[in-house]
Amino acid sequence: MCGIVGYVGPQPALDVVVNGLARLEYRGYDSAGVAVQGGGALHTEKRAGKLANLRQALENHPVEGDGAGIGHTRWATHGAPNDVNAHPHVDNDHRLAVVHNGIIENFAALREELEEAGCKFVSETDTEVAAHLLSTELKRRGDRDLAAAMRAVCRRLEGAFTLVATSVEDPGLVVAARRNSPLVVGRGEGENFLASDVAAFIAHTREAVELGQDQVVELRADSVAVTDYDGAPVDVNEYHVDWDASAAEKDGYEYFMLKEIVEQPRAVADTLLGRVTADGRLALDEMRLTPQQLRTVEKIVIIACGTSYHAGLIAKYAIEHWCRIPCEVEVASEFRYRDPILDQQTLVIAISQSGESMDTLMAVRYAREQRARVLAICNVNGSTIPRESDGVLYTHAGPEVGVAATKTFLTQLAACYLVGLYLAQVRRMKFDDEIDAVIGQLATMPDQVERVLETVEPVRELARSLADARTVLFLGRHVGYPVALEGALKLKELAYMHAEAFAAGELKHGPIALIEEGLPVVVVVPSPKGRGVLHDKIVSNIQEVRARGARTIVIAEEGDESVRPYSDTLIEIPAVPTLLQPIVSTIPMQVFACELALAKGNDVDQPRNLAKSVTVE
Repeated sequence: MCGIVGYVGPQPALDVVVNGLARLEYRGYDSAGVAVQGGGALHTEKRAGKLANLRQALENHPVEGDGAGIGHTRWATHGAPNDVNAHPHVDNDHRLAVVHNGIIENFAALREELEEAGCKFVSETDTEVAAHLLSTELKRRGDRDLAAAMRAVCRRLEGAFTLVATSVEDPGLVVAARRNSPLVVGRGEGENFLASDVAAFIAHTREAVELGQDQVVELRADSVAVTDYDGAPVDVNEYHVDWDASAAEKDGYEYFMLKEIVEQPRAVADTLLGRVTADGRLALDEMRLTPQQLRTVEKIVIIACGTSYHAGLIAKYAIEHWCRIPCEVEVASEFRYRDPILDQQTLVIAISQSGESMDTLMAVRYAREQRARVLAICNVNGSTIPRESDGVLYTHAGPEVGVAATKTFLTQLAACYLVGLYLAQVRRMKFDDEIDAVIGQLATMPDQVERVLETVEPVRELARSLADARTVLFLGRHVGYPVALEGALKLKELAYMHAEAFAAGELKHGPIALIEEGLPVVVVVPSPKGRGVLHDKIVSNIQEVRARGARTIVIAEEGDESVRPYSDTLIEIPAVPTLLQPIVSTIPMQVFACELALAKGNDVDQPRNLAKSVTVE
């Protein structure tokens, strides 16, 4: 997740901007850069890698700046993470600089237009388009009104973005705009700040202004002016930040995991962003595997570990249903040791949050040796598994500091759905209108996740009441079974308690012997509309365990009254298509495990014995 800093005021702008970027390092990035005004010129420096590389470059080549500057830490999307693609980007006259978060979806058409007009591009990024558009607009207007130019440019852009610009033609000014991407202003005494997170300026001021959707802000040392994209002044929401600089990295949450659970609507939206062309076709540009190569696939093998393995289990249901291709799911640590059957017609999908999990990496290398094609689904740009795969689909979830996966699991699910739909599209297994319908349903999922998050307080209360439980069992059918597995894993990771998940149809084949008075049993219920037969069967399972004294905790879609008589606790989730239900049914599991662990006094960000990425076999 990229970080942005802007400053106008009497302090050395370079120091303020670089220190602000340092406070945003937790967000994750692969390059960093700055641009400051000074002596009637624009001074820029940028480097791939960590902020230390930028600091070293600034030490070797000192930049003389005065009271206005902008900075950026980049999480690469368009273009590799290198010095050239790092932000800021400048116009051909080197008089204007821009930094940018998000994705400009129509950048290719705009770039072609600008190149035809004579603009020279040096990077692969969509951001450089904004720099040339702003410069062109300023020249067309014949004035120095950078804010007016920004408004005109934003009206042409599609996608989600935060843009921040400064120009030597208007000293002491920073202009920024936002659409579906965070940006906040910090009000100081004789100085003002802006950033993608208050952490960047919390050491200077706690007075903040939250910018709304499609707004432009003009930042000067003594003023903050906010307008909409048409230039009309707007009312802004000012607030006082009531935490200190050390807590701001968690955005006011006690734990990163709490923050990351709340970030899930935005994370899922970011995974889906920019994947659909203007004519409604899926375009997975990072994939690198051609449609012809995908049409020759006769078998799919998904390899993953832990939570990513559960995402793979759900992907199997979707891929086989939409594409009619045989799909296996393998624990990566066991994969290469059982002499699996692979060939050139096999597509191996490797799912890894970090891209560095050694078990998955070794399985990828084995698959490549067997001449199988490998597609990585990963969150960390430039990590080893994507580099060694034939293609990659980045989830763009941003950094996940908490060890237990939350938002990265939901974004892996979204990415798996995209892969399944894309395979159905290129292999012509679904009509365009059928694919469009599912894409439309996927697009609603961030809002559905938000709805679930707004109703989880009873789940927290339930979890606190079970802090002394010795064990919890989970049951599920169809895609609910992997969700049950994920729920059990979360309790093991965070609460350090015994938890097991079973396919509900297996209950009478042994696990029912575990049922005793008061035992909590969490049941993920399929939709009575989408999977009516399975729904009826799992209701029978609920009756069976309740008759033997279990405490039934039932997760079912809104309006499913048939489960209410047999539920000691009913947790309702939005009614969504069956294959997409895991995106909403997983959230109560996350909240349940997190709150139960907190009730036990555990550190949910860094559970004992666990690491975020397992880099040894």
